[in-house]
Amino acid sequence: MAAQNDEAHWQKRLRASRTWLAEKYRIAWRSSQPAWNKFAAAPWKRIGLWTGCALGIPLLSLVLFLSFADWNALKGPVGRFASAASGREIIIRGDLEVHPWSWTPRLNVTQLSIGNPARYSERGAFAEVGQAEAAVRLLPLFIGRFDIAQLDLNGADIQLYRSAEGDANWRTSPNADAGRQFNLPAIREFSVREGRVRLEDDKRRLVLDAAFTTSESASAEARSVFQLSGDGRINGRPFTLELTGAPLLNVRRDRPYPFEANMRAGATHIVAEGAIRRPFDFNAWSATIRGQGADLADLYPLTGLALPNTPPYNLTGVIERTGQTYGMRDIDGTVGDSDLSGAFTASRRNDRLLLEGNFRSRTLDFDDLLAVLGGAPDTNETASAEQRAVAAQLEAQNRVLPDAQLDINRVRNMDARVSYRAARVRSENLPLRGLSLDIGLDNGLLSLDPLELDLTQGRIAGAASINAREETPLVNVDVRLTGARMERLFVRNGEPALSGPLLGRAQLTGRGASVREAAASADGAVSFVAPSGEVREAFAELTGINVTRGLGLLLSEDQSTTTIRCGVASFDVRNGVASTRSLVVDTDDILIRGGGGVNLRDETLDLEIQGEPKEPRLVRVAAPIVVEGSWRSPSIGVEAGEALAQGGVAAALGALLAPLAAVLPFVDAGLTEDANCAALLAGREQSAREG
Repeated sequence: MAAQNDEAHWQKRLRASRTWLAEKYRIAWRSSQPAWNKFAAAPWKRIGLWTGCALGIPLLSLVLFLSFADWNALKGPVGRFASAASGREIIIRGDLEVHPWSWTPRLNVTQLSIGNPARYSERGAFAEVGQAEAAVRLLPLFIGRFDIAQLDLNGADIQLYRSAEGDANWRTSPNADAGRQFNLPAIREFSVREGRVRLEDDKRRLVLDAAFTTSESASAEARSVFQLSGDGRINGRPFTLELTGAPLLNVRRDRPYPFEANMRAGATHIVAEGAIRRPFDFNAWSATIRGQGADLADLYPLTGLALPNTPPYNLTGVIERTGQTYGMRDIDGTVGDSDLSGAFTASRRNDRLLLEGNFRSRTLDFDDLLAVLGGAPDTNETASAEQRAVAAQLEAQNRVLPDAQLDINRVRNMDARVSYRAARVRSENLPLRGLSLDIGLDNGLLSLDPLELDLTQGRIAGAASINAREETPLVNVDVRLTGARMERLFVRNGEPALSGPLLGRAQLTGRGASVREAAASADGAVSFVAPSGEVREAFAELTGINVTRGLGLLLSEDQSTTTIRCGVASFDVRNGVASTRSLVVDTDDILIRGGGGVNLRDETLDLEIQGEPKEPRLVRVAAPIVVEGSWRSPSIGVEAGEALAQGGVAAALGALLAPLAAVLPFVDAGLTEDANCAALLAGREQSAREG
């Protein structure tokens, strides 16, 4: 009974408490109703409330999603999103882990496959990465900068390819950003283990297989280094490459990243020491470079520049790249037996590479220019093994003109504006003093204009061009000889055989990809004029006028002279054969005539020279002097049949004079009127000066 009374008592007290609380809540609600009504009446507060809810709920959902998401279940959608953004198929075959709650969010991926652009899908994957771990700095993302705090790659296999047309699989679309290099984002800590890269460049005819790795250590005693080393083939020749860089720990965007490179390809050896100004923007770097090799033309696969063939070189300089422009300054060294200095820049304009340069030599060895034409310099001087082989072949074939082919594709692939000056020219056989030329290359048209070669007295000046726009190049040459002196050109035993002014002009056009082919098809004209002068009397007599007198003057080394009233030698050139149009030398005592031709196709001579006296002579043999045989080893003598028909005296005298490189005098009594020098000079000298 007592228990029942206690329960009733507590129930009564509970009902009372509920009544009291309800009354208090009603009072509080009535007191807060005006404030709430006032808040609800303010529209901006309602907007703020709904905005906060609209932003807060998705943000809260995102936080919860990032914290508890199963990333492996999402690697498919993540890969498809990355594929759509990059234009490449990206597949995550392994695990995907994301650790977002840090100032440097971290991502870990295994078995990552990055495909090629669709146009190169048949080549398989662009890159296969066994494991990749990356951490990105969070704050720079808010100002649009992608700053990688850490990137670790393990087992990366990268396949790079560029077609012969210049389209590369590292570009998003054909010819996109042509000429630009890679620009990787800043990476604070970068490590690579067991990485490999293969580069196939059909445009440069280059194949490279290389392994790259990093050896990083926080210890001051251990040497940290990034290293890439590999081998391959350039233009069909084996080469090796070693690239080392500073440790990749704590790389900063605002500090240059130093590197060293060492490359060998046959006789070519290039060593560079420089820095990337903004790691890792490969469009901004510079390096001191030292290069040596057999031929500057061999650098085309590395540089893309169509440089001329040269003898072996040894050059130093500073190479720089800024954006799509790169160049080399402070060039200094030797090419063959000539010194070379200068600078150049290469840039892309209208999607074409343009080379602009200025080069000079204090002393040019003239033999070194033969390599530019595809020939060989003097093999007793500086020459490569290939050039020595070319020289041996020309000698074995008894030829002078080289048949090395011009690489038409290289000429078509770039443009150029280059000047070259040589203050002094060294030559054992020619009286040369200096050389200057301007080289232009415009869409396959190569021009040397002006082309000037200074003689010790006189000048050879004009222009030459090779039009490689057509399937078979068209070669044009137009040069003039002015202000020259014969005493500088015709010397025997250190003494001039002739003296006086000499003028000349050559206009030739031919087709071919080599000097030999162009000469073999040449058309045009060649003329020389001597308006006045003197000739050693012995040489004049030995053109076929007075045996006893001419021989005596030669043997006694008599220096007496006879006046040249005028002289003309002109040739018409048709299909590689130069036929004599006029060959006349008129002196006070002798009139010399000639005929025949010069064959540029097989490099032979076939000339006859006949002298006629203006005074009675003791003995005259009516046999012309002949110059025949190959250019490389011509023979000079008399027409044997006619000479032998008149007895053995001429043959004996010929044998005596042959070692002196002279010609026999065959003279008969008689007089010949003077040549019409005024008419000759009016026609031939005007032709030589024309243009």
